Amino acid sequence: MSSPAALLSGPTPLAVRMRPTSLDEVAGQQHLLRAGSPLVTLADPNGATASVSVILWGPPGTGKTTLAQAIARSSGRRFIELSAVTAGVKDVREVMADALSQRDLYGQSTILFLDEIHRFTKAQQDALLPGVENGWVVLIAATTENPSFSVISPLLSRSLLLTLQPLTDADLGMLVDRAVGDARGLAGAVTLEDDARAALVRLASGDARRALTALEAAASVAAPAAEGTPVITADVVAQAVDKALLRYDRQGDEHYDVISAFIKSIRGSDVDAAMHYLARMIEAGEDPRFIGRRLVISAAEDIGLADPQALQIAVAAADAVAFIGMPEGRIPLAEATAYLATTAKSNAAYLAIDKAIADVRAGGFGRVPQHLRDAHYAGAKRLGHGKGYVYPHDSAIGVSAQQYLPDELRGTRYYEPKPLGAERDVQARLEKIRRILGE
Repeated sequence: MSSPAALLSGPTPLAVRMRPTSLDEVAGQQHLLRAGSPLVTLADPNGATASVSVILWGPPGTGKTTLAQAIARSSGRRFIELSAVTAGVKDVREVMADALSQRDLYGQSTILFLDEIHRFTKAQQDALLPGVENGWVVLIAATTENPSFSVISPLLSRSLLLTLQPLTDADLGMLVDRAVGDARGLAGAVTLEDDARAALVRLASGDARRALTALEAAASVAAPAAEGTPVITADVVAQAVDKALLRYDRQGDEHYDVISAFIKSIRGSDVDAAMHYLARMIEAGEDPRFIGRRLVISAAEDIGLADPQALQIAVAAADAVAFIGMPEGRIPLAEATAYLATTAKSNAAYLAIDKAIADVRAGGFGRVPQHLRDAHYAGAKRLGHGKGYVYPHDSAIGVSAQQYLPDELRGTRYYEPKPLGAERDVQARLEKIRRILGE
């Protein structure tokens, strides 16, 4: 039996060696692999006329590259792989020209797998359109970012968008077991204890590549152990993988999920959850200035006049981070997060401006009342501008009873303060003001 050291001495990583050769070996994504589905049809060697292009969207390690290669192998089509990190418009055009030539001369279909399509510029994506539209290639594009924001509309409309899900613990366990016993993997050269298997699955966080990379590292640590078959224990896994790498791509979809959970935790007043997501972003290397900007938005949107101090604290934290940098910047970020999560909340101001904007966009506006119009330019008074305007400061209470909204919107209310925090006082004062204004 080969030793793990010998098995790991080759240049090809375990995750690559264990890549499935057919769709039958693919773990997870069964919602995309049902009989008659687009991916199964593309992989059918008797379905060579299938030419639908697809965009595979999902977190890292969920099988995007695996699916593309398995489809190419099963269908017998030519397979060309480009990475958006290194390929340019010239490379794309060369592939398209070659694919057209192969189709016309030999009747051979080409699959173009484009990894990380979200890194392509608009011009680079435009270069794909002729080949996709005319069927010169079957495009299988992979992205970790929401294609709605990262892929141009013409390409989206010509492709099927298929969403991949993180692998389940059962999927990951099956992959780990296969890698331990399969001839392409460790070929039974190590014994994997149940606790170690569970640790590998837990550390993977839905990412097959991470699970297999951690297994490979653990096997290399176990290799010099006692005589006989080396045993991978939970301690060996902990020794090999000294830190659980967060599945968080600052340019990917996880970026949006974590910041969304962060803001919603603040809005929901769960300070502990908010701190958890803040820690995840900090540990993943998220731009602290981005976090600061989101705190400022949260203070204005979710807290508002229930606690006017919240916006000042959020702005101060954002300024402090920009001034002192990291790692010390985590402290003002944490302070602002704790304050925002635990203070009174009101979205009344946020709702007010959105209602007003909706009215304006719907054409719900009229002419400015005559007495409010600018009377400072020549001829304005002759037009009646400013006539009848009452200067509020001339009133003993500082409020003058006159119409401010256009006639068409008279009586409309946008801002409805809530009886929460400091906005409770605003609510009482506003009721008096509206009575004076004649509402």
